[in-house]
Amino acid sequence: MPPPPTFDVRLTRARLISPSVRELAFERIDGTPFEFQAGQWISLVLPLPEGEGRRSYSIASPPDGRAGFDLAVTKVDGGPGSTYLHDLELGSVLRAIGPAGFFTRPRDAAHPSLFVGTGTGVTPLRSMMLDALHAGDQSPLWLLFGARHEHDQLYREELEELARNHPNVRVEYTLSRAKDEWKGRTGYVQTHVHHLWNELAAKGNGPPHVYICGLERMVGAVRDLLRKQMGIDRKQVHSERYD
Repeated sequence: MPPPPTFDVRLTRARLISPSVRELAFERIDGTPFEFQAGQWISLVLPLPEGEGRRSYSIASPPDGRAGFDLAVTKVDGGPGSTYLHDLELGSVLRAIGPAGFFTRPRDAAHPSLFVGTGTGVTPLRSMMLDALHAGDQSPLWLLFGARHEHDQLYREELEELARNHPNVRVEYTLSRAKDEWKGRTGYVQTHVHHLWNELAAKGNGPPHVYICGLERMVGAVRDLLRKQMGIDRKQVHSERYD
């Protein structure tokens, strides 16, 4: 396969979507539509003090024909790349390489889907869900989003609005460090996957597929639960880790 294309992008919009996560919107300088598949990632080339560095991030926005894309970057203490991107000013230009990756959900998939994500692992899942809805997909699209604290629930208002406006969308949250006033699910995502998968399968829309993204420990635990304990066919389990 040929290497992914390289092009310049400009930061056009930025906002904090949690105390430690900054959403960055980039546009191609040449105005060419950025073509990719929902779930893929892109690399940014950063001029760091210790030399040029490359950092890769899942694309949070859907492939909608525009010349840009959105990323969500967690600021890591002592991390030169994330610190640079959290300080990046509007109008700054960077080199981008991509798209790349095989963690995708095709637009014509139309199968019931359970999306399981923690932290910024929700970003490719958001891209997949928005892309499916834009394509008119009526199959069940269920998201299980795990976070430590309530303020770590990225895109919560948007996701809840999707669930209100689309009968086939369901969004569930679970917090591993919930406060007493939290009324939702608690614990790690793997605590709730079995029940949600069975409930989704019982709807009779065909065998569900599961899309998992997050840190390696979570991804491995959910994948083992599905394949080894529940006996789900490996073709129905799709995963990507970012550590």
